[in-house]
Amino acid sequence: MSSKSAEILKDNQLRITSCRRDVLKAFLKKDIALSHSDLEEALKENFDRVTIYRTLKTFLESDIIHKVLDDTGVTKYALCHHDTSESHHDHEHVHFKCDVCGETQCIAEIALPAIALPEGFVVKEKSLLVHGTCNKCS
Repeated sequence: MSSKSAEILKDNQLRITSCRRDVLKAFLKKDIALSHSDLEEALKENFDRVTIYRTLKTFLESDIIHKVLDDTGVTKYALCHHDTSESHHDHEHVHFKCDVCGETQCIAEIALPAIALPEGFVVKEKSLLVHGTCNKCS
């Protein structure tokens, strides 16, 4: 897993630091959307909240992670699963929140449909949150 995190950082031309490596490990290990507080709780022994926040900001800017819609009002993030050789700036896929375990995950295989807005409206971002029971809880 640590080689995968180093590979992601190298592919995105980012310096390998212990915080960046450990944050990526957390995303790779869980494979669900994580909040800043989730990461802070998991990594509090080694990193403070500001260092984790800066790492998340860098990852967002580098398109390593994306923000995930959640109905709790808490910002969550998920690891992007795309080829870094391609330009990838949209994260328009379904997010699924399990009503049993509360975990939110990306379902990248399901793209959001095109939406025709009235004249004068400009789409900045689209998101869709589906509620139900995940494959682990059903």
